[in-house]
Amino acid sequence: MLNLLEIVKVFNRTSTDLNTKDLETNVIVLVHGGGFGAWCSGIHHYDTNKISSLSEYAEPLTSYLKGLGDAEKVILVAHDLGGACVSYAMEMFPSRVAKAVFLCAAMLANGNSALDMFQKQMDTNGTLQKAQEFVYSNGKDRPPTAINIDRASLRDLLFNQSPSKDVSLASVSMRPIPFAPVLEKLVLTAENYGSVRRFYVETTEDNTIPLPLQQSMCGANPPEKVLRLKGADHAPFFSKPQALHKTLVEIATMPHVRAS
Repeated sequence: MLNLLEIVKVFNRTSTDLNTKDLETNVIVLVHGGGFGAWCSGIHHYDTNKISSLSEYAEPLTSYLKGLGDAEKVILVAHDLGGACVSYAMEMFPSRVAKAVFLCAAMLANGNSALDMFQKQMDTNGTLQKAQEFVYSNGKDRPPTAINIDRASLRDLLFNQSPSKDVSLASVSMRPIPFAPVLEKLVLTAENYGSVRRFYVETTEDNTIPLPLQQSMCGANPPEKVLRLKGADHAPFFSKPQALHKTLVEIATMPHVRAS
């Protein structure tokens, strides 16, 4: 997961009718979820069993933000477990994040971990618990180092609305999910994390982070606005790519609402 980022200047390339000079930034950074990777638009390999902390997991993202110029900002789009990485980065570099978009992602409150969120999903229907397989690269007498998703469960859990060709790609490309970042509780402050504009994009047919759980996170940690992709599963870049693109453009062009 060394290549955590795919940087997409979508507005200059795909939205010819959009006036980019009025945008705070025209750069979107896509931060993939657990088990996913740069294979969504490329290929990269890294041993996830060796990732021992959230800071290490998010390091490619934080290194990128650290390297930005003083006046540069980007929009971060987090998917799934990428929400924890983006929240961590918002706390570290709030002045370099114009907006943060949580796409069916873990949008956690201060003091919570991704495990806390996924535990609620397990308590709801048990689908994720049945599909996960722990990896013990340091031996069965040590804590798990990663989590695999049973290949037979991929379609029902992640891609229940996605085209078959995309499911076939995903079934041979999914990677183990590093376990340590899932356990780590976030430390988020109002001064840093809370200063960044946040948006949540719901996916209505999601079996990994079901809609009620997404809504619960938004209720506990309200974003500026909640948008919805109807008919989207947990991989909206497969199941509803055009609607997703439209939603990201809408968020990117959304001005500040000044208090009256």
